[in-house]
Amino acid sequence: MAVNEWINGYLEAILDSKSSNIDENKENLRGQGHFNPTKYFVEEVVTGVDETDLHRTWIKVVATRNTRERSSRLENMCWRIWHLTRKKKQLEWEDYQRDAKRKFEREQGRIDVREDMSEDMLESEKGDIGDLGESPNKTYQHNASNLETWSDDRKEKKLYIVLISLHGLVRGENMELGRDSDTGGQIKYVVELARALAKTPGVYRVDLFTRQVSSPEVDWSYGEPTEMLTAGSDDPDDEVGESSGAYIIRIPFGPRDKYLRKELLWHHIQEFVDGALAHILNMSTALGEQIGGGHPVWPYVIHGHYADAGDSAAILSGALNVPMVLTGHSLGRNKLEQLLKQGRQSKEDINSTYRIMRRIEAEELSLDAAELVITSTRQEIDEQWGLYDGFDVKLEKVLRARSRQGVDCHGRFMPRMAVIPPGMDFSRVIQEANEADGDPPLTNTEGSSPKTVPAIWSEVMRFLTNPHKPMILALSRPDPKKNLTTLLKAFGECHSLRELANLTLIMGNRDDIDEMTAGNACVLTTVLKLVDKYDLYGQVAFPKHHKQNDVPEIYRLAAKTKGVFINPALVEPFGLTLIEAAAHGLPMVATKNGGPVDIHRALNNGLLVDPHDQQGISNALLKLLSEKTLWQECQKSGWRNIHLFSWPEHCHTYLTRIASCRMRHPAWKTDTPADGMPKEESLNDSLRDVQDASLLLSIDADKSYSINDSSDGGGDIQDQVTRVMSKMKKPQSSDKVGEMNNNSKYPALRKRRKLIVIAVDCYDNKGEPEKAMISVIQETFNAIKVDAQWGKGVGVAISTAMPLSELVDFLKKGNIKVHDFDAVVCSSGSEVYYPGTCEENDELYPDPDYATHVEYRWGSDGIKKTVWKLMNTPEDKDGKSGKPSKVIEEDVRSSNSHCLSFLIKDVEKARKVDDLRQKFRMRGLRCHLMYCRNSTRMQVIPLLASRAQALRFFFVRWRLNVANMYVLLGETGDTDYEELMSGTHKTLILKGIVKTGSEELLRTSGSYYKEDIVPGESPRIAYTNATKAEDIASALIGLSKCDT
Repeated sequence: MAVNEWINGYLEAILDSKSSNIDENKENLRGQGHFNPTKYFVEEVVTGVDETDLHRTWIKVVATRNTRERSSRLENMCWRIWHLTRKKKQLEWEDYQRDAKRKFEREQGRIDVREDMSEDMLESEKGDIGDLGESPNKTYQHNASNLETWSDDRKEKKLYIVLISLHGLVRGENMELGRDSDTGGQIKYVVELARALAKTPGVYRVDLFTRQVSSPEVDWSYGEPTEMLTAGSDDPDDEVGESSGAYIIRIPFGPRDKYLRKELLWHHIQEFVDGALAHILNMSTALGEQIGGGHPVWPYVIHGHYADAGDSAAILSGALNVPMVLTGHSLGRNKLEQLLKQGRQSKEDINSTYRIMRRIEAEELSLDAAELVITSTRQEIDEQWGLYDGFDVKLEKVLRARSRQGVDCHGRFMPRMAVIPPGMDFSRVIQEANEADGDPPLTNTEGSSPKTVPAIWSEVMRFLTNPHKPMILALSRPDPKKNLTTLLKAFGECHSLRELANLTLIMGNRDDIDEMTAGNACVLTTVLKLVDKYDLYGQVAFPKHHKQNDVPEIYRLAAKTKGVFINPALVEPFGLTLIEAAAHGLPMVATKNGGPVDIHRALNNGLLVDPHDQQGISNALLKLLSEKTLWQECQKSGWRNIHLFSWPEHCHTYLTRIASCRMRHPAWKTDTPADGMPKEESLNDSLRDVQDASLLLSIDADKSYSINDSSDGGGDIQDQVTRVMSKMKKPQSSDKVGEMNNNSKYPALRKRRKLIVIAVDCYDNKGEPEKAMISVIQETFNAIKVDAQWGKGVGVAISTAMPLSELVDFLKKGNIKVHDFDAVVCSSGSEVYYPGTCEENDELYPDPDYATHVEYRWGSDGIKKTVWKLMNTPEDKDGKSGKPSKVIEEDVRSSNSHCLSFLIKDVEKARKVDDLRQKFRMRGLRCHLMYCRNSTRMQVIPLLASRAQALRFFFVRWRLNVANMYVLLGETGDTDYEELMSGTHKTLILKGIVKTGSEELLRTSGSYYKEDIVPGESPRIAYTNATKAEDIASALIGLSKCDT
């Protein structure tokens, strides 16, 4: 078009400024003698950047008949393309800078590790950690030869295993896979894993935790609290007990009447943790009665699936002190990199849409806590987990060698990585080399086999003119990453392939394309257009609906026609469908990027292709379908090796790997709170605060109790009544809250029904506690007395960043005795005291059980050196180290064996918490960092310690449910303030008490949002402007009704 010559010239100029890969494509087109810049931009540039809006504009331009309007629209397109090109170049430059900075920081971390461990490092280790150059071709290797393989003769073991998969819709039968992006292959995997583990000798019970959804928009079954998957082992010699087997346990968290996508669940995570903790404690007690000889049976392992479940598992494993395992399934950093390279969204937009930074932080936290990370492929370790601060292949190798030889690692740790391919149930798969005699014919004709053709066969074949031709089968969601459009182009443009075979696309379930998400709708629309463009009617099938139990029949149909299964995804993390297809006798053509490489290595049943090579895809399909000998060899090879991916094989490898982890469980004696006390005292104490004695006189024939019940049900009924009545006649010697017998073996905490935790961080600009805190404490004690009925059985604890000695001195100024408290949490959660119980020579000493509990992965020497170096060595804009300056100095008075405290001398130069956390992780150090006391102190405590986790410790140790705790906070506080606001406990925020806190030192720009931790609106959070006893009491009573 002559009128568009200036446009073509303009596009030529843009082409001349493009990157080398586009220049190369341009020269290839020019070499063919018919290069057209406009066509090039539409077909190459637009497609390359996945700009669907631009493509729609081009369609409108082509359809415009008015020459002037067409020219105007083309001009508009040119400007949009030019802007897009510049934006993409800018993003590429930013990506390069990020990678360079990250490599520098990781290199600096390795140097610091080498310096800290050089004194006792072996020569071979120095070579490993001293080689700072990147080795992209070196893959992760883990020697498993020294592991004792788990075998079926371990029937004497009775393991309790916890699996967690939070998002999506989880049920055992009729799974709605493909219903949405959250209900996919992960759901099927975790359900089948739970079933398979429960059938493995040595495993007694498996609980699969997920979210309870009671919403009219989903099936009622997702609102059922419990669903049995299997009763236990199929072995008749194995004991099947009352609670054995595999179960789906649905925990309510978040709004119960709404089904939420995973990006909206983050600020409800701690609600799930507290609910799951209650179930685990009850189940551990019940299993103890059945198989534990009266001692609680703690989970053998807690296994989180995906980032949200990994975050939950990290907190749960810390509260229970049991090992944690992680499976990422898909990773946030990898997704962020891909989205940034597309150039369609900025990092801020991506974060806002996908909550990607919160997801990445959850994955980093999971690496902090996990003993083992299970992956499906080596590619996931090398190319995906290698992007994370918390995992370094080289450092992991050195630390593992030192640990094996008993050499000090100076508090450094890297989780182990294990490649365990997902399993599959082959029980229903019939493997036959020739055409199955028992299978029905493709179509029912007069005089044919009486067997009925499966409904899904008819649904597929109605699309096909000749259904007897070999079938090319693709089964995936209509996601752009699955690359189905390239497959369709390869099929449509290869006439030999079209004559030889049919193509069947199983793309999830759909009712109306317009109601689908934008990405899925775009793929389906493109599929329909390509079918029309290449006139593939009668050759391509794309049914709208299928059930989960139809999938095996679809594989059988493809195998019956001597077809091929294809997975052309741009990157496939694993490729479970490839294994399923092989089990049904289908050779494969699969992408060479990701998991299919390992599957092909094991099965050797097909060909790998470049997913971007359209011609290569069609050639591979043509080769397998046309060479019958090759097709049969691939089928037989797949069947011969498929056992490597069976569920029994998977479970044996899984349990073998877990058995090699450092096993741990709660360290205290497993006696119940009532043990060690006379029965009469135990019973009467537990009933001290009950007003209506009549409720206690209905005694069941069977002994039963709840998680918070410590009463003893033994003895004659008349004796119990006598003891109750005699005790009720005796007046209490004192009505002071928190008073208890100093000679008691157990703290008063175990007898409380409710606990008020004062965690108000009220400090002046020097970090000294303000008098307003004294007033809050006094008014809180008075508030308990305002309503006598509500105040029965209420205890009080105080939680602070101050050490005990400083807290005691401060309380004396208000004539408050430390013995008025049931528990004292000091030094930001690193120590717990029980006044009146843990005392020696009138001096309080910290709970030794809690100290043992939080000791895990605590390396104070290595941490102290690193803190000192990082804080006193500022960085410039490029991340390079500047001149040393004294930003901190040691605060000896506030430090203890599990808390390193430092005074902040220059708060303007203090690094943010998430920046420090990143650098600690790169050095293999796992700990909990925070700023406190109005930004005047920095404290570093063990990974498993915090003020929030101390509350869960009270639940686990003393059975005081977190849901019965009330936390008093100011409007701001220390950098752990957000952790204290989330969960099933109630939070009362006192306005006007705390003027300034330390929260501005928590996050750098571009990090996750506060809304990802703290729910915006919650019935469990209340505010009060007044701090008088009556106002506090009224607010607390109001909060107590939120669960009713």
